[in-house]
Amino acid sequence: MPTLQVFCSLIGWFCLYQWFCWTFAQRGPEWNCRLVTLTHGVAIVLLTAYVLFIDGPWPFTHAGTENTELQTASLTVCLGYFLFDLGWCVRHHTEGPVMMAHHAGSIAGILLALLMGVSGCETCAVIFGSEITNPLLQSRWFMRRLGLYDGPLGDAVDLLFISLFATVRVGVGAVLFYCELTSSRTTLVMKLGGVAMYGLAWVFMVDIARFGCKKSRAKYKKWRENHELKEGMDESD
Repeated sequence: MPTLQVFCSLIGWFCLYQWFCWTFAQRGPEWNCRLVTLTHGVAIVLLTAYVLFIDGPWPFTHAGTENTELQTASLTVCLGYFLFDLGWCVRHHTEGPVMMAHHAGSIAGILLALLMGVSGCETCAVIFGSEITNPLLQSRWFMRRLGLYDGPLGDAVDLLFISLFATVRVGVGAVLFYCELTSSRTTLVMKLGGVAMYGLAWVFMVDIARFGCKKSRAKYKKWRENHELKEGMDESD
């Protein structure tokens, strides 16, 4: 267990948060925490993408194998962030039980992979699939605060977020979930963790689908009202 590396990661994310608080003193704590989240999302997606697609091994065929040095480094960076973010959420009471369960599950899964020294490749794959939509989620929050969300740009961000979540986290995640369950090398505790994390993904997917349907109905209603108004003006002319 690379305890020192995890501790350094935690201190690093905390220091970055403090720097954001000093740089954007006029903004609130959540603004600065989400800047840290955005930074982590971009960094960890790039790092785990390199681990998965270049350094290897391939998680769909090598689930349960021993961790590589780069996989271990990626997991320590991510674990330090989740510990920081969990502490921040507990301190500021900003997240509900589902998100807190996601954080706790992520921490437990990464800890198990580091303690046992195996299953690093599929754990990195789960992190990649979970975090690839995170920059879009944070961008959406910042756009709302800056008054830029209501418009084509906000619609594009929402559409891309929903598409990526459904395709990568639920679709590709189902294939990875199957490979992990059928792998003879993967330990039982990691398989149970995979069940829990994929179940949480579906909980998020249901909420996202409800949001998408609600927004689509609102957009259609607004378009129909504008269309009827335009027709009425044309008839009056």
